[in-house]
Amino acid sequence: MALATDTPPATHTPKVGLRTRLMRLIARPGFQRWASTSPLTRGVAAKDGAALFDIVQGFVKSQALFALVELRVLHRLMDGARSATDLAGLCVLPLDRMERLLQAGVAMDLLRRDRKGRYGLARQGAALVGVPGLEDMIRHHAAFYRDLNDPVALLRGDVQTELAQFWPYVFGAENATDSDVSNRYSDLMARSQEIVAADTLATVRLNETKSLLDIGGGYGVFAEALVLKYPNLTATVFDLPAVAPNAIARIEASKAKDRLSFVPGSFRDDPLPRGADTISLIRVLYDHEDDTVAALLAKVFEALPEGGRLLVSEPMSGGAKPEIAGDVYFSFYCMAMQTGTVRSAERIGELCRNAGFQGIKTYPSRRPFVTSVLTALKTAT
Repeated sequence: MALATDTPPATHTPKVGLRTRLMRLIARPGFQRWASTSPLTRGVAAKDGAALFDIVQGFVKSQALFALVELRVLHRLMDGARSATDLAGLCVLPLDRMERLLQAGVAMDLLRRDRKGRYGLARQGAALVGVPGLEDMIRHHAAFYRDLNDPVALLRGDVQTELAQFWPYVFGAENATDSDVSNRYSDLMARSQEIVAADTLATVRLNETKSLLDIGGGYGVFAEALVLKYPNLTATVFDLPAVAPNAIARIEASKAKDRLSFVPGSFRDDPLPRGADTISLIRVLYDHEDDTVAALLAKVFEALPEGGRLLVSEPMSGGAKPEIAGDVYFSFYCMAMQTGTVRSAERIGELCRNAGFQGIKTYPSRRPFVTSVLTALKTAT
């Protein structure tokens, strides 16, 4: 006779809610066939289908964009419209392949086609040429695409990624002593930092700041933009020694060189320079894991005077309301770097509070795909 304890426990079937039933209905092929033809639902079905297809074809769009950039098609059209034949010769492509690429550019609203069949720049194509660092980032994506070749392996942490080799500094200063490696990173960041600096300074006012310390400031793009906007402000860039030669050269060429300085060091291992009433972290925190961020914020808090301010500017997750740039692009990019993560403003605020900061403030983002901004104060308790 079996004992009562040998009886398998009864399984509990969770109650299926109304929303789950609705999603199961929508997932039925028969329902989708009906929805696509019914006058009541076919508009919604067509819209959903188009949105899904845009996600599915996204990798092809990005690669077509890469080809347009790599072949300098947009630059070749800066002087006016050209025929597909002209462009095929300039780009050394078969005419039929050139026509396919150009048609793709028109479909993506980067190019336009005139009545004579010639191709010229559309507004977004011209904007792409004009955004500092955007073409460099698109070319840099070749490594990112390779890292995403097997996204499941990436999610499981089973691959050694190229981006981890490109950004060795995030694992510590001892991994970034090679000036070629550090400068390769800093060059890319400097070319994209101009737009980040512009959005940051358009978002937050720093009228009361007298002296700023920009940690991880690279060649000083943000620091220079800041002192040019505020004539009575001085700024110090703090970054790895390997960055120093190019950073100092940029500072020496600046119109505001008398109000800019560079101090070499690692925020992991070295004390932070004192004397600044504002410390900025521009695209720094999301490169690192929580323990590194917590240690850095504690050092920043200690280095600031009473009433001092912390400025954080970087892409952020949408948190409870996921956002396409932060929760897709930057989230997977950080994953491929094999360190760091995109955090919500709420999570960054929590880390700041844990370090002792108060008065945490977030700002409406002009362009979340560029950056979002948070400030925090060191106030007397």
